[in-house]
Amino acid sequence: MNKRESMNKEKNMKKFTTFIILLVVTIFLANCSRIALVEFPQKEPEISIIPKPLKIETLPGSFTITPQTQIFIPPDNPDVEHVALYLADRLKTVSDFETEIQLGIPQRPVNAVILNKIRDSDLGPEGYLLKVEENSLAIEAPEPQGLFYGLQTLFQLLPPEIYSLKKVRGISWTLPCIQITDKPRYRWRGMMLDVSRHFFPKSFIKDFIDYLAMHKMNIFHWHLCDDQGWRIEIKKYPRLTEIGAWRVDRERDHWSSRQPQQEGENATYGGFYTQQEIKEIVAYAQSRFITIVPEIEMPGHCLAALASYPQYSCTGGPFTVPPGSVWPIKDVYCPGNDRTFEFLENILAEVIELFPGEFIHIGGDEVDKSTWKICPKCQARMASEDLKNEEELQSYFIKRIEKFINSNNRRLIGWDEILEGGLAPRASVMSWRGTTGGIAASRLGHDVVMSPTSNCYFDYYQGLPRREPLAIGGLLPLSTVYFFEPTPEDLSPEEAKHILGAQANLWSEFVPTPAHAEYMILPRMAALAEVVWSVKELKNWQDFVARLKKQLRRYGQAGMNHAKRAYVLLAFSFFLPYNDQRNIAPGLS
Repeated sequence: MNKRESMNKEKNMKKFTTFIILLVVTIFLANCSRIALVEFPQKEPEISIIPKPLKIETLPGSFTITPQTQIFIPPDNPDVEHVALYLADRLKTVSDFETEIQLGIPQRPVNAVILNKIRDSDLGPEGYLLKVEENSLAIEAPEPQGLFYGLQTLFQLLPPEIYSLKKVRGISWTLPCIQITDKPRYRWRGMMLDVSRHFFPKSFIKDFIDYLAMHKMNIFHWHLCDDQGWRIEIKKYPRLTEIGAWRVDRERDHWSSRQPQQEGENATYGGFYTQQEIKEIVAYAQSRFITIVPEIEMPGHCLAALASYPQYSCTGGPFTVPPGSVWPIKDVYCPGNDRTFEFLENILAEVIELFPGEFIHIGGDEVDKSTWKICPKCQARMASEDLKNEEELQSYFIKRIEKFINSNNRRLIGWDEILEGGLAPRASVMSWRGTTGGIAASRLGHDVVMSPTSNCYFDYYQGLPRREPLAIGGLLPLSTVYFFEPTPEDLSPEEAKHILGAQANLWSEFVPTPAHAEYMILPRMAALAEVVWSVKELKNWQDFVARLKKQLRRYGQAGMNHAKRAYVLLAFSFFLPYNDQRNIAPGLS
């Protein structure tokens, strides 16, 4: 074969390969039910507020905050004063302004920022009115949290430098005259952070809370313990943090291929939060009108606890804290042992004392029941309680824990597996395996938080995997988050009332640092914020993408490590194991 023949053969092979690729792509795209071809807008809108307010009316003129601007609040309102101090502190951080706070609302304000409480049943506890005129700026709300959310909108009307971590020069703090009426669609607007798989320092937990506040979110679901680490000090059981908070350092190995702790090895990787630190974090969250929902996993995902106190398992151990993936997780709490419940109730008593919020999350997911089937105590419990199978034994476990939680004026919430064997009487369900569990619970009259893997798992890749940091798998582009609808259409109006809202989850198996965590949640948190705050009819993907341009500049000013490749065009069709329908993830990632 001469050189020319060789070249022709190579050329023909390339043509054939190209034909095959085009054929596969054509078939592939034919299976996609929808493809969003979105061009990044060239012009940035003047008003770029995320999440989108309920009603915006632009007015002529502008107002500028100057060193002479004063903040006016009603007298004898410490909660309003707290919001005013929050504003004054932000202005001081980015400028030389020492903004004074005055008691009393002026009749004819000049160069004034007014924060005032009003009676308005239509706004609800979190709604607000914001009006910017040429001489003044007023935020009014029935409750202080509404005033706080009004401030978040105010910041987005100012130049992005308002979010700077240090003083900036040469900036005019001018905003357009405008009138905004706003309130949230859902009462549960949340994010979960897993600190078990990787421990995050107290400083980052506060940063995470600030990111929630920036996006008008109000729930921080704190996943405090799992198989790979126990992160909360429990004074009655010190071994939980002496042993359970630490594992052998295998951080150089892939999460799924880490060898267990060997005899003679020291467990040095981990950490935990003292009760004093937790009190500080709870107070910090309260100052930003965010409720922390602590999660204490049971009856599964508890190897860190069993490594510390093996007597509450079915086998008695011994156990070590796994440094990486464990599956199946056969060692779980023993519901046949009354002392197991004593142990867990004592833990929950201290948790309830630390966290004043309404809900306590108890996990309840992915419980391998094979050990229960051969455990004499568990089988005896099933016989004495007339339980037909191990699913009903888990239901017995959850109901018993719920009774204790209710007796302490708290409500139990768990992952949707708590439906199996019969749902506890007052339990709320967090639906993660699609929306089926949430639909079933709402039809039974139970409150629901939607958090399906298809739209809300921020540990999934957000762009093409070859261009992204290593993740657990899956693909969750920005558009898929934005297109999420928490309230299923097939629910009746009465059933739909039980949908409290939605949240996204950041599991941290592949997220070892704060900077990586920021990358995974931003800007997807902005999309979720609009899902849970803005009314469905106002949502518009093209408009959101346009407003996002300025949001990314705000992230940059605040030093937030957001994903830089949020605009890779994707179109694909895929199935998720825990979802009951095909998922199309179109458009920008």
